Amino acid sequence: MVSKNRAKKLLEKSEVKNGVKMEKEEAKEHIGTLKKLHEKDPEFYEFLKEHDKELLDFDEEDLDVSEEILLLSDIDPETATEEEPSTNVITSAMVDSWIEAIRSESKLAAVRSILKAFRSACHYGDDSGDDPAAKFSTMSSSVFNKIMLFVLNEMDGILRGILKFPSSGGKDEMVKELMATKRWKKYNLLVKSYLGNALHTLNQMTDNEMIAFMLRHLRYSSVFLAAFPALLRKYIKVALHFWGTGSGALPVVSFLFLRDCCIRLGSDCLEDCIKGMYKAYVLNCHFVNSTKLQHIQFLGNCFAELLRVDIPAAYQHAFVYIRQLVMILKEALFSPTKKKNNSKGKDEPSKKDKGKEARSSSSNKEIFRKVYQWKFINCLELWTGVVCAYSNEADLKPLAYPLTQIITGVARLVPSACYFPLRLRCVRMLNRISASTGSFIPVSLLLLDSLEFKELRKPPTGGVGKAVDFNSVLKVSKSTLKTRAFQEACVFSVVEELTEHLAQWSYSIAFLELSFIPGVRLRNFTKSTKVDRFRKEIRRLTRQIDANSDFVNKKRTTVALLPNDTAAESFLEDVKHSGTSRLSQYAATLRQRAQERSGALTESSVLIGDKSSKFGSKISSDDDEHDDSDMEENASAMLSNHYSKQQKSVNKKSSTTKHTEDMALDEDIVEDLVLSSDEDAQLSDSPDEDDDDDEPEDDQQVRSSSKKRKHGVDMHKGKENGGNRNSKKKKKKKKRNTHGR
Repeated sequence: MVSKNRAKKLLEKSEVKNGVKMEKEEAKEHIGTLKKLHEKDPEFYEFLKEHDKELLDFDEEDLDVSEEILLLSDIDPETATEEEPSTNVITSAMVDSWIEAIRSESKLAAVRSILKAFRSACHYGDDSGDDPAAKFSTMSSSVFNKIMLFVLNEMDGILRGILKFPSSGGKDEMVKELMATKRWKKYNLLVKSYLGNALHTLNQMTDNEMIAFMLRHLRYSSVFLAAFPALLRKYIKVALHFWGTGSGALPVVSFLFLRDCCIRLGSDCLEDCIKGMYKAYVLNCHFVNSTKLQHIQFLGNCFAELLRVDIPAAYQHAFVYIRQLVMILKEALFSPTKKKNNSKGKDEPSKKDKGKEARSSSSNKEIFRKVYQWKFINCLELWTGVVCAYSNEADLKPLAYPLTQIITGVARLVPSACYFPLRLRCVRMLNRISASTGSFIPVSLLLLDSLEFKELRKPPTGGVGKAVDFNSVLKVSKSTLKTRAFQEACVFSVVEELTEHLAQWSYSIAFLELSFIPGVRLRNFTKSTKVDRFRKEIRRLTRQIDANSDFVNKKRTTVALLPNDTAAESFLEDVKHSGTSRLSQYAATLRQRAQERSGALTESSVLIGDKSSKFGSKISSDDDEHDDSDMEENASAMLSNHYSKQQKSVNKKSSTTKHTEDMALDEDIVEDLVLSSDEDAQLSDSPDEDDDDDEPEDDQQVRSSSKKRKHGVDMHKGKENGGNRNSKKKKKKKKRNTHGR
């Protein structure tokens, strides 16, 4: 067997060597034809210079590419005809010699050897098959760690030195210039090998800390992905997956990798990242609870930060996605049920019309659910955060008006007390847009209409009830509406958001006119409500509004300004910066009360990622370096863990091959023992796991039907057994009768 393997390797080497010789001869002929063309037809030669430089930029130095083919295969050009040793084990001494040769003499042969070893480490445990590139396949855990750590830490600098690329950073244009050089044609396979094998390891690893460690180091080499579009798409897909589903520091590191790719590689990469991040955000927003809320906020902050890379391009994407929300809301607003409600008082519908209405009611409910679901509301939250973050940008500020119209339409779509949590979220979004853009939005009408709900005018009949967290629900049940806890939370939330809205305009010269209608409706509520707590809360707010109105009126009498005068915008600007108005101070106290109430509701706070909920527009480099140093310390332990997992997979594969060989010998005997009826029974009784994940309703039906079948079989068996018993009893009676006779 050993002699056959050696002969096979010698044949492969000779074939590669002969192929290289043929390529050299063809290249020399090509150079000769180019020289003859220059002598015979100089005009055509000049034409080729202008339109096809690559064809003419070919000389004898390019023949060195053939040596590259030998070096990147498993054959050295100097010892191509010599016999290789039978061993394929990488030792620690071999790795140390390669590292020393790279650091001291910068030998290319050592770089190629360490990259081959890196490839073997990345594919350790995989099925190599007849792959001739898998030269090294056996290594210890310490050697595995040494190879991985050296390549991840230093290969970026080594490749930049070989290609004579800047030691850090780089742009897409620089890579394109590099791709036109002969040096890139010689050594681009080294870069591709490094990035491709690292990507394979990212797909195989399961430890989040180790994945984050690899992405931190691959981030420095992300500029080279401009030369490999297929690899770039795969890296973006992997990073988006880790960003949306990872834990610990992995989402932050994945986002930094994506942002660096967008900054360095330009608009094509940015477009893919924006679309991918928006899809990942929507997938994470289907269901929301108190623990998942911070993770969703982190994803939204990351998305808003990515748009900063190219704001004009971000406007195009934002316009398209906001328009999608408009179309969904438009479908719900102009549904048949809305038209029916508007056409009340006309002739009574016939029986056919009633049947059509009953059939269309189910479809209309589905239309409303498209709007009144977490996915739609969280998308509104996302674009509200974007508009608020870039309210000073001329490109994104025009999006504030259509977004305000959508949020107002959503809040008014179903004016029911059950959907008060959803209306409250819409009001908070409108207050944020108003504060960031400085535009007046009539939020008070939405809040005052909420006080008109009949459930708030009656005393609670459902007992005290549990405290309701409006941040994690969109709808409450009818039984919850009658509880004291819901009514208190509803009134207190209305007071807090109305105070927040009025406090934004408490320094306006038109505050008296703005606060007149809210003051009248609040006083009407105090007269109509039968709950003393609500009456006291509303009266306290009306006193603050009256005091602030008196303060503004006194200041307004001392200034001679017309309503259309631009100087009215700077009215009480000094007082506004100090924040000393009565409503501003009262809003601060209510804000603190709301935080205490929400803190009592959330029993535990969960952070997704490293400082994920506080992730802002900038990330300090000191924290980045500190986290990197911590990862360096734990990297060897994590690599050892990954190595042990791959070693187990290798052992399992070897054991399974032995097991299959043993089973092949006994295959005929097993087939004789298994009956076809038994196989059918096993297949019918055992549920399919894949179907259980994809089609739960159908699976439930299958299970129920299988239970019925089993029940029927059991009954049938019982009848048969009962029949056998009866026949036995009859036989015994006959025997007794014959014996008596």
